[in-house]
Amino acid sequence: MTQLSPSTPEAQSDVLERLRSVCTTRGLDALGEKLAELGELVRTDMADVDAAMAELPNDGSLVQRAGHHLLALGGKRLRPLCVILASKVGSGYDRRVRELSIAVEIVHAATLLHDDVIDVGDRRRGAHTARTVYGNAASIFAGDWLLVDALRRVEGTRVEGALTRLLEVIDTMIVAESIQLENRGRIDTGAEQWLRVVEGKTASLFRWARWSGATAGGLDARAASALEEYGLHLGVAFQAVDDVLDLTGDHRATGKALFTDLREGKMTYPLIVALERDPDLRPVVADIVANQDAEIDESVRVRVLASLAETGAVRDCLAMARERVDLAAEALSHVPAGAARDALRTVAETAVSRQT
Repeated sequence: MTQLSPSTPEAQSDVLERLRSVCTTRGLDALGEKLAELGELVRTDMADVDAAMAELPNDGSLVQRAGHHLLALGGKRLRPLCVILASKVGSGYDRRVRELSIAVEIVHAATLLHDDVIDVGDRRRGAHTARTVYGNAASIFAGDWLLVDALRRVEGTRVEGALTRLLEVIDTMIVAESIQLENRGRIDTGAEQWLRVVEGKTASLFRWARWSGATAGGLDARAASALEEYGLHLGVAFQAVDDVLDLTGDHRATGKALFTDLREGKMTYPLIVALERDPDLRPVVADIVANQDAEIDESVRVRVLASLAETGAVRDCLAMARERVDLAAEALSHVPAGAARDALRTVAETAVSRQT
């Protein structure tokens, strides 16, 4: 059996270390110290999840090679972290929590494999996408394979309601993807439509991660619901920061070119705000969307970035993300106190401090 790179188990600690570095650079020493504590709390469990993911079947077929291509690139592992921390509020990490953690990560990976085909994406996490290496068909089938594997794992945990809820989440994600597809290239997309897509496409899986971990950890319905609400707000905040990074981030850190979403015709939150406040920006954005295969002229980039700054679009997007983080922290008031709850607050804080 071919396995993933043995370096994969270190991925999570590397991510936490990068976040700590960002905190140090920004003078957020207290948050950096909390991240160190978070690392100690979850390092062994995350390594166990990564090691188990490295054992996913690989019979050498084109489809499974395509799936492993993406998985071997690592990633933030934020969704498994959500499951693990939610479980630690209760009885803690066990085999069921590990399987739920793997499931949520490979569902996420499956959506990325499909997204890269839909978006004709060439780069993911700083490397070539599976579709560019193995072809579109292999990438689609690899996503399907991972989804089936995830559903089987969840069923095997026998956590009551977990499979039904995950099926509902996948259905919700498909609807959100459809809405996004229908609105691709439309520069009149509003904030309400953006939120509907984000809650369905991104936040729904974060919600399931929190709920499933809490339920596996034996928490009562109220605490599980509070963690689910936390996941909703965290998911929205996470996407809002992603939207900012697509326009103003460092491509070396994010692993993808700037303006990628815009070139694909996706209206991100900062752009929606800027377009509402700066009507003269509309023809500029419309021209970028209409010529997706063309390189964006530097003067056009400067014009877009200037509008984002002058209209306060980036500032307000990050402020909205901060509000969501505060709501996530507020939801934790219904969760039993302890190291795991403190760690959940830290995760929420990093959502608005990250650069990747």
